Amino acid sequence: MNGASSSEGGPNNLLKESKRPKYTKFTQQELPACKPLLTPGWVMATFMVVGIVFIPIGVVTLLASNSVVEIVHRYDMDCLPPTLATKTDRVNWVQNSLVDHRCNVTLTVPKRMKRPVYVYYELTNFYQNHRRYVKSRNDQQLRGDSVTSLDSCKPLATGNGQPIVPCGLIAWSLFNDTFTFASGAGAIPVDNTGIAWKSDVDSKFGENVKPSNFPNNNSTGALGPIGGKALNANLPLKQDEDLIVWMRTAALPNFRKLWGKITDRDLEAGQVVNVQIANIYNTYSFKGSKKLVLSTTSWLGGKNSFLGIAYLTVGLICMFLALVFFLIHLKNPRPLGDTSYLSWNKKNSDRSRS
Repeated sequence: MNGASSSEGGPNNLLKESKRPKYTKFTQQELPACKPLLTPGWVMATFMVVGIVFIPIGVVTLLASNSVVEIVHRYDMDCLPPTLATKTDRVNWVQNSLVDHRCNVTLTVPKRMKRPVYVYYELTNFYQNHRRYVKSRNDQQLRGDSVTSLDSCKPLATGNGQPIVPCGLIAWSLFNDTFTFASGAGAIPVDNTGIAWKSDVDSKFGENVKPSNFPNNNSTGALGPIGGKALNANLPLKQDEDLIVWMRTAALPNFRKLWGKITDRDLEAGQVVNVQIANIYNTYSFKGSKKLVLSTTSWLGGKNSFLGIAYLTVGLICMFLALVFFLIHLKNPRPLGDTSYLSWNKKNSDRSRS
């Protein structure tokens, strides 16, 4: 009986044993681990190191930002007739195609601006990140692929029974103010090529896709007053970099977009630049503003002091905390216990004895 019972239970025992993982330090969670003690010395040293590293980075970043020369000029109010005091008057004026919307502004260069000088337009209170606005496009159509539906582009999907190319609110609201630069030496040419992201040009717009039935190309528009810039019906979308820049929607309601580059000359300190602006884009209906920006760049990019200030702030706070902890520890030192009584140290010492 004993032999029979042992023979019957033998396979079960083998099966149970076979399910157990092989004994290793990994499976039994016995791998050596770093378990540092946050002693006062370690804490103060950590804060000191962070401060010593962050403060120079912040200083260098701020210097790089301050080396950028930038001219910002708001022109949407300057280019209005002084008699237009109400919002309704301004909207009617900017939508009147019979009115000459051109105006001239003068910019004075504060410091020498080395080429290339980047020309941006800046809009405020324009929510390109609105959910309905962001979805109002068809990427298949822009690439030239077969389109199954244009529902995402409504209400600018079709006009006169024909599909609109490019469809959607984003393309329809394309920024259409223009800028012409001149100085005492004559006209200053602006290069409008190479302003879009290479990834957008290469992968998001088709070579053979051309505007078709586009409402802005009509004087009144298929769905009412013109929304924005008209598109050249003979120019493929892939080559219209103004459109490509605009179609990359901004994440915040206040944003800048690249309009062109001055690449053939430097702008000298004190030089007067005359700009003729066609003030056509309607920002008056939603209380937005328009600005013209001329800027150089540094190895860090454009002018932005936030990163440098953030590094300096964190570094100074860490240095201050290290000093405070040092003074507290100097006045009221706290004796440390015997680390050999810690659970992991005690376990290791017991094993070594056994």
